[in-house]
Amino acid sequence: MAEFGDTVDPEDIDRFAAQSRSWWDPRGSFRPLHQINPARIDFIRHELLAHFHRDPRSLAPFTGLRLADIGCGGGLIAEPMTRLGFTVTGLDADSQAIATARAHAEATGLLIDYRAADIETLVGAGERFDVVLALEIIEHVADRDLFLTALGRLVRPGGAVIGATLNRTPRSFALAIVGAEYVLGWLPRGTHDWQRFVRPSEFVLGLRRAGLQTVRLAGLGYDWQRGGWSQSSDLSVNYMLVAVRGTTTTG
Repeated sequence: MAEFGDTVDPEDIDRFAAQSRSWWDPRGSFRPLHQINPARIDFIRHELLAHFHRDPRSLAPFTGLRLADIGCGGGLIAEPMTRLGFTVTGLDADSQAIATARAHAEATGLLIDYRAADIETLVGAGERFDVVLALEIIEHVADRDLFLTALGRLVRPGGAVIGATLNRTPRSFALAIVGAEYVLGWLPRGTHDWQRFVRPSEFVLGLRRAGLQTVRLAGLGYDWQRGGWSQSSDLSVNYMLVAVRGTTTTG
């Protein structure tokens, strides 16, 4: 753990812990994640089917592959990933979120390895995964570079990282903070710090330093008429990426 230092921001953990009972309430504090989830899951499934050459007709096409969901919260992504066949480890520094996730998985009959720990703990254990998810987490960590280094250490050769975050642009400040937190009330005020938003170039460069090559970038946009999220070519606010580790790359 000492090699990476502490990537956890205690203030952010406390902020999310105060809302932990709302993780599975689609009208509660995590409403935006419930709304964005179908688009995120579709992106993950589509990209990983292609990367691992799996059968899209299968209900559980990723059987036999290990996935780590870093910053898993209450399990909104970990559960559908388990249903798709992955053996899932869900990691979060918020023990209350992990308790919520465990209870919900147990109630739905899903076996998920949830751990209340930080990413350094997982790296220190020497574990590696076929897929590592870092969704809406990098903008909350205390040290971005150390976090990305740790991500790279978790991905086995031939594996992939899928990330999702917010771009640091004037438009993201207007929509994700002023709009979502203050005008529309979609998120509690103070959920995000715009200075911690990550430009795609910064994310890609950090992953490259960790031994990962970014192969796909896609925006996520909100359709105000339809009232839903979908992929787009606009990276100025929300975006997702796929990065892979070559089969001969070490690190």
